[in-house]
Amino acid sequence: MRSIRPLLAATGLVAVLALSATACGPSGDEAVDKPAAAESAGGNDGSGGIPADLAETLKKHGVDPEKWKNGEWKNWDRDKWLREAKDFVNPVIDGLWKPERMKSAKDPAKTMAAGDFSGDQGVTDPEPAPVKARPEELPYHDHAAPVGKVFFDSPEGSMVCSGTVVKDPKNPGRSNLVWTAGHCVHAGVKGGWYRNIVFVPAYNDKGKSAAALENARPEEIAPYGAFWADWATSSGEWIARGGPTGGEGAPYDYAVLHVKPESGTKSLEETVGNALPVNFDAPEISQISAMGVWGYPAAPPYDGLIMHKCVDRPGRLSISPSTPTMYRIGCTMTGGSSGGGWFSEGADGKLALVSNTSIGPVPSGWLAGPHLGQGAQEIFTMMSDKFAGQ
Repeated sequence: MRSIRPLLAATGLVAVLALSATACGPSGDEAVDKPAAAESAGGNDGSGGIPADLAETLKKHGVDPEKWKNGEWKNWDRDKWLREAKDFVNPVIDGLWKPERMKSAKDPAKTMAAGDFSGDQGVTDPEPAPVKARPEELPYHDHAAPVGKVFFDSPEGSMVCSGTVVKDPKNPGRSNLVWTAGHCVHAGVKGGWYRNIVFVPAYNDKGKSAAALENARPEEIAPYGAFWADWATSSGEWIARGGPTGGEGAPYDYAVLHVKPESGTKSLEETVGNALPVNFDAPEISQISAMGVWGYPAAPPYDGLIMHKCVDRPGRLSISPSTPTMYRIGCTMTGGSSGGGWFSEGADGKLALVSNTSIGPVPSGWLAGPHLGQGAQEIFTMMSDKFAGQ
C-alpha cells in the first residue's frame, strides 16, 4: 500500500502555491498591459525592428536581419543553425504567435522517450506507481499564475513546453526570468538554439476546450500576454551531450530564459503578480516528503490546453554512474509538460522550485527531473547578473 504522507503533503503544496500566486490577477479587458505608444520591444536599429545586438549577431553569421523576420528563420541548414551559448538570437516577430498557432504547437515527444535508461546503474529506486495528473483549479491566475507555456519553433515545426516565473535576485519584485528545460530551448548535441521562443503565463486561463477557444477573447487565451525570450542559457552539458531521448544530458536538462513583453513595459513578475524562488540547496531526496509538478501535457490523452499537476514522494533515478542522480515521481503527464517546474517546501515552509520535468517513459507513468546544484546555480546567477538593474 502506498504511503498517504505524500497526499497529505500535497494538500499543503497546493495551498501554498495558490496562496503565493495571487498577488494580483487580470480582470476583463485590462488583463494585458497596454503597449506604450510607438514602442518596440528591445529597441530598434532599423533592421526590421530587431535590436542592434541581435542584428549584429545575425549579420556576423551571414544572415540578413530583415530576411530573418520575413521567414529566413525557417532555414534550419546546419551552417545557419546557431549553436554556441553566445550565439542565441530570438528577435520579436510581431503577431507570429497567434492563438491558432499556439493551439497547433506540438509536444516535443522525442524528449519524453526512455530508451536509453540504464536503471540498474548508479542509485535508482523502484519505479513509482503512476499518480494521475489532476487539472488545476480555475482560473489559473488565481491558483498557479507563475506557471505557463513555452512556445518555440524547431525543424519539426511549432513546439510547446511548460515553464515557471522565478525570482531574480538582481531585480527583486521585477523578475523577467523563466525556468524551463534545456531541451525546450536547444536541440543538444545534434543541433542548436530553437527559434521564436515565447512564454505565455497562465495560458488558457479559464481552462476552455478547443471548441470553446474558437470564440475566446485574447485575454482568456493569454491573460498576461506573450513574453519573448531575448536571451536564453542552458547547461554546457546539455548543449554538448543532450540527445533526442535525453541521454547523458538529461541530468543537466535545465534552462533559464530572460523575457520581454511583446506589448507593454511591465516586468513579467509585476504583470503576473508573483514569482517562485529557486532552491539550489534542496535536501537529500529521502528527506523530501513530497514534490509537486505543474505543466501543460500535450501528448495523448491530453491536448496541451489544460494545466495539470501531480504530487508524489520523490525517488531517485540514475542515467549513468558518471552523472548526477535525478528526481523521479509517479505522474501521468506526457510530452508538453517538459520544462514544467517541480516545487517543494523548504525548511522555512515556503514553496520553491527545485527541478523541472526532463524525461519520462512511453507510455506515461512517471517523470524525472534534474537535481539543481552548482552548475544550475551558475547559469542562473550569470543570467541574473547579465540583466541586473534592467
